[in-house]
Amino acid sequence: MKPIRLILIPASVDDPAPWLILGEDGQVRERGVLTPEGGAAAPASLRTVAIAPGAETTLRWVDLPAGSPAQLRAAAAWTMRETVAAAPDRLAVAVGPAAPSGEPRLVAVVSRALLQAWIEHLEALGVRADVILPDVLTVPEPEEAEALNAVAFGDGLALRGRRFAATVQPDLADLVAAGRSVVPIEDPAAVEGALAAAARFPPLNLLDAVEPGRRAGGGWRRAAALAAAAAVSPLILVLAAALRDDLAARSIETRTRAQVLQRAPELAGADDPAAALSLKARTAPPPGGVSAAAAALYGAVERVEGAELDILVAEPGEGVKATISHPAYADMEAIRADMTRAGMAVTVTGTLDDAGRVVSDITIGAL
Repeated sequence: MKPIRLILIPASVDDPAPWLILGEDGQVRERGVLTPEGGAAAPASLRTVAIAPGAETTLRWVDLPAGSPAQLRAAAAWTMRETVAAAPDRLAVAVGPAAPSGEPRLVAVVSRALLQAWIEHLEALGVRADVILPDVLTVPEPEEAEALNAVAFGDGLALRGRRFAATVQPDLADLVAAGRSVVPIEDPAAVEGALAAAARFPPLNLLDAVEPGRRAGGGWRRAAALAAAAAVSPLILVLAAALRDDLAARSIETRTRAQVLQRAPELAGADDPAAALSLKARTAPPPGGVSAAAAALYGAVERVEGAELDILVAEPGEGVKATISHPAYADMEAIRADMTRAGMAVTVTGTLDDAGRVVSDITIGAL
């Protein structure tokens, strides 16, 4: 295996792009940064692997039939049509290597425009990538099924489990983990070793979605037709047949769900994504975490004459909760307005009268 240059694509074009040169044994030989103003030119013998921000890519493991690369991408696009909730001509779909018989295959979906922007940014740095890989796929899978390995990349936290990969805001890690233990990998040598291993044997290449000769356009109808042509799988045949009956209904549903899923693509499997997003906002940690919520709430309560904070608790997956006693019902509107100015949402979950005072139970979340 020839040497590899590994480049981290920065979140902003104004930031430098760190790089490593890996020898044939996978050990780091050189390191540096690239900027549009100049950087070390890579020898032609180097294979270049670029690591992209994982938060911009949707990753799933799905059942796919046998077929050509184009047919597999079309089948994957059709299978994930509701998960991504976007027009197919705006998406780039890449499929991982063949899995053992009966096991699902890794599929990645990313905005075609964003993928092209990454390619052009690398070219501006004087680099032509052979592979573009989401950073979350460099995180090793955990040994335990009920665990998630976590690595921080910039402002995001890359979480990797068994057939699970997503980059999230750190404050949402416990919510996304859904009861699984989150195991942080913080040792720089371990992170670097994981990057090197993924660069040597990438589990997926986003550039497969834009390989020469790939036909563009055609919408979901073309994706469904290619999926059916590839299918020996009854699942794909059923999906292709169902298209004739419900394409119009799905189109309407997709448009209404698109805004919600663009903000929170992980809610694609929910029966009512709008309601699920509302619940998530109420229970997600507020900006700045529990300490910031406590400080803002204490200040808001102090500004209401006669109000008292009785209870303040924080529970993973249930958000920050509090109980406030105050003289009048209108007091909660003043407290809510103060919290809104602090960038936090207050939801009143219960109210009762107690000896001439009002007792309100609230949940504090993100706006």
